[in-house]
Amino acid sequence: NQINNVLVFPGVFRGLLDAQSRTVNTDMMLAAAGALANVVAEDELNANYIIPSVFNAQATEAVAAAVKRAALAARKGE
Repeated sequence: NQINNVLVFPGVFRGLLDAQSRTVNTDMMLAAAGALANVVAEDELNANYIIPSVFNAQATEAVAAAVKRAALAARKGE
């Protein structure tokens, strides 16, 4: 499935770069998944629309912010 290349990876990489993180852990990936899921509003969610459109600019921004937070939290926990 190529959807991860379009919706997830750009945000993950942006978040890692912003946090200056050299590693990726499970918490960061879970944060990315949660952020992506939250981009679709409850009233829009249906059997045919479970992930945001590839044209939704909020997706990359939301994933990047979530990954950055998780990466910074991981650094504090080291």
